[in-house]
Amino acid sequence: MTAALLAGCSAAPGTSGKAANNAPRPKLIVFLVVDGLPQRQVLDYRDQLAPDGFARFLDRGAWFANAHYGHAFTVTAAGHATMLTGAYPHRTGIIGNDWRDPVTAEPVYCTGDTSAAYIGHATNALDGTSPKNLKAETVGDVLRRADARSKVIGISGKDRGAILPAGKTGIAYMYMGATGQFASSTHYMAAHPAWVNNFNAAKPADRYFKAEWKALLPEAAYARSVPDQQKWYGPAGGGLPAVYGAPGDAAPGARFYTSLLRGPYVDAMSLDFARAAIAGEQLGQDDTPDILAVSLSGHDYVNHAFSAESRLSHDHFLQLDRMLQAFFQDLDARIGKDNYLAVLTADHGFMPAPEFSTSQGREAGRVNSGQVLARVNAGLEKRFGEGKWAAGYSGSSVLFNKSLIAQRQVDANALAEETRALLMAEPGFAAAYTRRELASGSRAGSPHFEQMQKAWHADVSGDVQYSLKPGWMFGNTVATHGSPHPYDTQVPILMYGPAWVKPGRVDARVEVVDIAPTLARVLRIAPPSSAEGKPLPL
Repeated sequence: MTAALLAGCSAAPGTSGKAANNAPRPKLIVFLVVDGLPQRQVLDYRDQLAPDGFARFLDRGAWFANAHYGHAFTVTAAGHATMLTGAYPHRTGIIGNDWRDPVTAEPVYCTGDTSAAYIGHATNALDGTSPKNLKAETVGDVLRRADARSKVIGISGKDRGAILPAGKTGIAYMYMGATGQFASSTHYMAAHPAWVNNFNAAKPADRYFKAEWKALLPEAAYARSVPDQQKWYGPAGGGLPAVYGAPGDAAPGARFYTSLLRGPYVDAMSLDFARAAIAGEQLGQDDTPDILAVSLSGHDYVNHAFSAESRLSHDHFLQLDRMLQAFFQDLDARIGKDNYLAVLTADHGFMPAPEFSTSQGREAGRVNSGQVLARVNAGLEKRFGEGKWAAGYSGSSVLFNKSLIAQRQVDANALAEETRALLMAEPGFAAAYTRRELASGSRAGSPHFEQMQKAWHADVSGDVQYSLKPGWMFGNTVATHGSPHPYDTQVPILMYGPAWVKPGRVDARVEVVDIAPTLARVLRIAPPSSAEGKPLPL
């Protein structure tokens, strides 16, 4: 297959390589994320794509057919923290969407910061308002340190999808489910600029009140996906068309605004807000490069509710494709197609629903996390005495009750070994490693060890890290993600920018951590200091 070439970048400080030509730096990096998009969906529906959405990347850009995350706990925050830092959770400190304080066992949210509040909106203690917990710098942080005139803006339906790609020195805007508006927080500014107020004053979400999400294509086009109204969708079912706004609702309210997250309309609004940001901030209008990161959240909500194999997910992907086509055409007109570099990836893939897998003859199942923890504690009590030794789950690990350990003077390593044995006796568990093993690397080469090590941070994570077998999941959502298996780790990496990218497919394995050093090279800046990837194959 043709190897893709990045054609417009001299070697950045801290990198090696020769310039392929003297193309100027892009005026704008457009960094797109489709939350929860597995690579398999991009290729499975390729023949149904519009001419200039995803096809722009696949037909006229560079795309990497074997791109993966290298860490085990593949969840939204961990993925978004990895993309532009070039570092896995063992360096970023973002081990999950949430975790527990390793000493007090109190809940911690990935982007939580009680010193900051949403502008014009109520803020709860664990709401995401700043990048305080992010321990690594991003490409945008390096860019702004080199030239403070560069702007870095993150936009998403989810706070973590906006805040983490924006890094320490960018500005994040997120969708507010209570009002249907976009807001930043006081970490970034005291008040919104006029363009944000104008966007919100137009009540963009209200146009979707009582709107129908209808399938784009005739019914026969969806024969390759799972039909609507599967039993495992639960009592509420699920199918198209779907109407937004409950029958008894006379006007839009919080329930309606939140419901927009599951479907195409939150993504349409996010792209409209991105258009407003480009105009309001004059992004890409001079020779000082800017970064616009837009994370489209709807696909993740759809896949959790119905699975990536569903007709709803199939159609949602096609809806995204048409939205991207319109967005690219607007970028071409406003920025100029030779002036921006577009990159698209995902924060994780998605597992098939266990019920779908079993219908295909594959082993799969669900794990009741509360019952497992209770059995682990019961087993620990038999050996170490009465008490709740396992305080709870933290990220993808079991966290110990540190005060009880100190009080009873119990050997934490012995406690960890017993916990590992108890977990591995449970159905569905594939691997478990102790703090001592993860810190020392002593189990190198064991199943999933390196992936789990990259997902574990010594100062943030718990005491026994675990992973489930293929097809197994925690919880009662229809489907999920968070494993080291290919259905969760393999995601698209797509690039388009005629001045910098030679079209072609690359089959060599690459990783998402390779994106940050690649963009650093294009921008002729040093890679982020914690980056562990390498520039994509040139």
